[in-house]
This record gives sequence, C-alpha cells and structure tokens, in this order.
Amino acid sequence: MTTTHGAPDDTAALTRRRLERMSGLSEDGSLPPVPQQDLPPGPRWPALVQTIALFRFRHRLHAWARRRYGDTFTLRLVPKGRPLVMVTRPEDTKEVFTGDPEHFLAGKGNSVLGPIMGEHSLLLQDRDEHKRARKLLMPAFNGQALRSYRSLVAEVARDEVGGWRSGAEFRSLDRMNALTLEVILRVVFGVTDEERLARLRPRVTATVEISPVVLMGWAYPWLQRFGPWRRTIENQVELDRLIYAEIRERRQAGDLAERRDVLSRLLLVGEGDDADATGDGGGLDDTELRDQLVTLLLAGHETTASALAWALHEVGSDPELLARTQRAADEGDDAFLEAVMKESMRLHPIIPMVVRTLTRPAVIGGRELPAGTTVGPSIIVSHARADNHERPEEFRPERFLDGNAPEPNTWIPFGGGVRRCIGAGFAQMEGTEILREVFSSYAVTALGEDRPKVRNITSVPRQGARVRLTAR
Repeated sequence: MTTTHGAPDDTAALTRRRLERMSGLSEDGSLPPVPQQDLPPGPRWPALVQTIALFRFRHRLHAWARRRYGDTFTLRLVPKGRPLVMVTRPEDTKEVFTGDPEHFLAGKGNSVLGPIMGEHSLLLQDRDEHKRARKLLMPAFNGQALRSYRSLVAEVARDEVGGWRSGAEFRSLDRMNALTLEVILRVVFGVTDEERLARLRPRVTATVEISPVVLMGWAYPWLQRFGPWRRTIENQVELDRLIYAEIRERRQAGDLAERRDVLSRLLLVGEGDDADATGDGGGLDDTELRDQLVTLLLAGHETTASALAWALHEVGSDPELLARTQRAADEGDDAFLEAVMKESMRLHPIIPMVVRTLTRPAVIGGRELPAGTTVGPSIIVSHARADNHERPEEFRPERFLDGNAPEPNTWIPFGGGVRRCIGAGFAQMEGTEILREVFSSYAVTALGEDRPKVRNITSVPRQGARVRLTAR
C-alpha cells in the first residue's frame, strides 16, 4: 500500500482507514473506570449535554463552573461520562505541565482531532513516539529557521495588504484567514504555483471550518454516511491526495537544501549529518509528513488568524493605542507589536484548555485524582483571573513590556512543559510581521462590538471583527 518512502498508492483507501480507525470520541479501553466520588464537584447534567456545552458555549461554561464550584471542577463528557477535571490556579497548572510525560498523556486528551490530523500528529503522540517526532520537527522551528521564514511572511503580508483600499470595510477575520492560509501554503507547504494554490485553498478552508458537531460525530460512525460528515470525508480524501502528491514531487526536487519552506526542511531531517541527531537514523515517511503538515495547518492557521483579527479590532477601538501601534510599525518596535499579539491571545483565548490524561493516580492541587482522569488548566479562566492579570477585562499590551511579563503559568495560549506548542515562536513572528504591514499602511477603526463564538476547536469573533481602513 505504500511506496518506498511511505507514500500511499491509494490515498482514498488510506484516508478512509484513518477516519475509521481514529474515532475522536470513541472510548479508550486502555483507560480504567474512574470512581466518580474521587473527583472535584461539577454539574450533574447528562454527559451529552455537558459535551455540547463544552463544545458550543465554552466561554460561559468555564466562567460559570468556576463561580459555582470553585477553582477546580469536573465536567463529564461522552462517551460514558469520562471525566475532565479543570484547574484554574497557576500552581495547579504548573503541576499539570510538569507532570511526568510518561503518565500525563497529552495525545489521549487531543484524540478528538485524530481523524483529521492522523495518528502520527505531534499533538496525538505520547512518550517515545512524541519525543522522536518533536526531535525531527524541531530543526524546522529553531531560531535560524524562524529568521529565514520572516522575509517570506512579510512578502505574503505585503501582497495581501497591498490589495486593500482606503475606506474599505470588512470582516478582519476573513482577511486574516486568507492571509494566514497563504502563509501556511507558501511558507509551510512551500507551494507557490497559482494553479496548485487554487486547488489547495478550498480544501484547506473546508478542513479548518469543520463544525464542532462534525467533531462530536466521530463517536458515531453511522453518521459518516450523511450530510456534513460525508462531505468532510470527501474533502479529506481530496486534500490528502493533493498533499501526498506535493510530498512525492518535492522529494524529487534537486534544490531541497536551498528551499526555505517547512516541508523542504522536514524532508532533509534525518538524512546525512542530521541522522545521528534524530536518534534512529531515519526521517519522516510520507504518511508522517502528511500528518505533521495537517497538524501545522490546523494548529497554525485559524488560531493565528483569530488572534490577529481580535488585535486589529482592539487596536481599532482605541485611538491612543492605534497611534502607539502605528509608531511601533514605523520604528520597527517588534517588542510592542508582539505584545499586541500576546495581549490579543490573553484577552481572547483561541483554545479553551490544555489537557493531559492520567495513566496512574496523581496529586493536583492537593487532591489525588485517579488514573483515567483527564485533567488540565482552563486557558479561558486563567487569562481572566484578576489575581493573574491586573484589570483583566482591559486590552493592555504594556503588561507584556519592560519586565512586566505575566507570572509563569498564567499566560498559557501555547500550553506548557515539554508539550508546549512547537510553533509558538513561528506564530508570534508571523503575527508581528503581519501587524507591521497592516499598521505601516493603514489606520484601522473597529466597527461595533464583538464577542467570541466557537468554530471547530477554536474561538473566533462572532461578527468577524469588522473594521474600516483609512490610508495613512
């Protein structure tokens, strides 16, 4: 079924087997039953109701549960009421992030993403498999690599902003989605041919815009014959076909060492002098590459776009902040632009939580939690606690400047510990470059209020963070 490098001869069959095998919400028989009496308090609603509330109304649910039950509370999710214990204090968050990765498994907690990302995804792997994958991916995200990507990101951002017009009004989320998609396709996938880009864009967009209902539906395979689940499978088959074709062709390129995109760098990892560094003398095969590329796509596309959209809307709501941000763009003050990006991720969390599944009992916050429990910090609550961030309801980039960085484990959009997001540096660099291009050319005025809504696993501005442009 595979070629020499692991590329599938029949991608459709491979895709369908992955989707069948990796039901994101299926019960894991390796996890023991969890005694309910040993858990912190939480709502007593049916598991399906709690699951829907977590997927669709997470911002209200997290805040309400903390008010109702305290700093630590339990949600029960399908299937079979599997417990999710949420913590909100930084000292408890630290205990989760520093837990033994042999027994605090992040991959199991992220399994809802399995059908789309694939079993080799860095987000779904644990233990030795995760160590190997992270070691193979790290060279594509080290400091030297990030510096080489910067000019590519700036070029893509300049092309996008160059097409804007003074007086235009639009949903900034739409434009930031289009822009970060181009960054993903050009900087990560290394695709520059317009014909190929035109084929990839709609497939990638359809993957990113999966509804939470579709994610929940993986627990019920019979649904895959109908409506959005069937269309999701059809889209996955076609996207996989395009990605595998790109990987196979790129392997034959004679200029891999000169290319600056992530895919080309990953193809070189594990070969020659890099072989010893990987620990096993082998790089990523085509199936592994496909899974990691899709992971980067989902983890680094709409997340960054949403953070940027909120940043434009917040800056456009405050004339003084707008003037300060424009000055930073003009003067090359990357620290301030990065602080705007960080504050956007603090005030408007894109991902609600970071989770680990326990394979043996562990003490978190002074309470022993049994094996089989999934536990993790609520990013939503952690970012909104007044004891973590002074006047947390205000958008104040200066809280990240001049030695005012938040205390450890209070600002956690990228998680923490050995599982901290490998693309954190890339995301912050990308955001900084895009903000520079926007505010070097335009003043931005926010149009109306906005609030978050859930789309797939991320939160985005409900009204799209509408803004008006004025040329400088």
